[in-house]
Amino acid sequence: MIISASRRTDIPAFYSEWLLNRLQEGYALIPNPRNPLYFSRVRLNPEIVDCLVFWTKNPAPMIPKLSQITAMGYPFYFQFTLNPYGANIEQNLPDKKTRIQTFQTLSRILGPERVVWRYDPVILTKQMDVAYHIQAFEKMALALEGFTHRCIFSFLDFYPKIRGELQALGGIEMQETDMRSVAAGFAQIAGGHKIRLFTCCETVDLNAYGIAPGACIDASLIEEILDCSIYYNKDINQRAACRCMESVEIGTYDGCAHGCQYCYAISSERAVRNNMENHDPQAPVLFGNLPEKAIIHEKKMISVKDGQMRLF
Repeated sequence: MIISASRRTDIPAFYSEWLLNRLQEGYALIPNPRNPLYFSRVRLNPEIVDCLVFWTKNPAPMIPKLSQITAMGYPFYFQFTLNPYGANIEQNLPDKKTRIQTFQTLSRILGPERVVWRYDPVILTKQMDVAYHIQAFEKMALALEGFTHRCIFSFLDFYPKIRGELQALGGIEMQETDMRSVAAGFAQIAGGHKIRLFTCCETVDLNAYGIAPGACIDASLIEEILDCSIYYNKDINQRAACRCMESVEIGTYDGCAHGCQYCYAISSERAVRNNMENHDPQAPVLFGNLPEKAIIHEKKMISVKDGQMRLF
């Protein structure tokens, strides 16, 4: 089974000690987002967990723990988001120079195939137009050349939950002509820096620019990391355009303090603050305590490896 850590919150940035404890103890209790009394008991051991996929904007706190995770027998890779935005959009992140250096450090440890660059999402405003993004992408691609082999990007979706924040920032709903202009510019730059481009959850066809629909939890990349074939199905819990393979999510909403204005995974700053104040790295749950009347079911977990080494 593949573990996603996490689409819902930045575990490497804020909760790596909790994760390490969970891996050592062999399980975690994950609340159902729609019913706080229902929990899944997710088994965590390398005989069942074939790969960990980390999603982060700042993995620096986790880097000292990577050797322990490796020693326990867990393969893993990172989805590392690096965007060109300032503190008005991504409020509580280290500066870009520091995060690029972190990206480079992580790549030196793991290798460029195991650190995927996310430029996500592409936000258009009057100030941040297509030309702005192409120029920003070029600067970042130059800095990351040799440190990653792939970049996944997507265009901003105006979800009802965050529409007000995006409009306050001057966000503009992107038209297909703009998407194609961005894609053409990105493709030319990425090719010059030996970076393959993929889209995330996009329906627009960009194959003319050499950009294929991508998967963040990517079966082909996982097969490369494991050096064997795997059995997999599409993750039916994601959006229709998502090409990710099935995985088990171990994060919890309302847990990220980066303060990104486009984030769909938090309901309020107060909720995030309350959860972080109630976080215990030793607890089986990420936030708070297990409710007295909690209902726990065992998550079905099986390895997806077929046991055959890859020939090519």
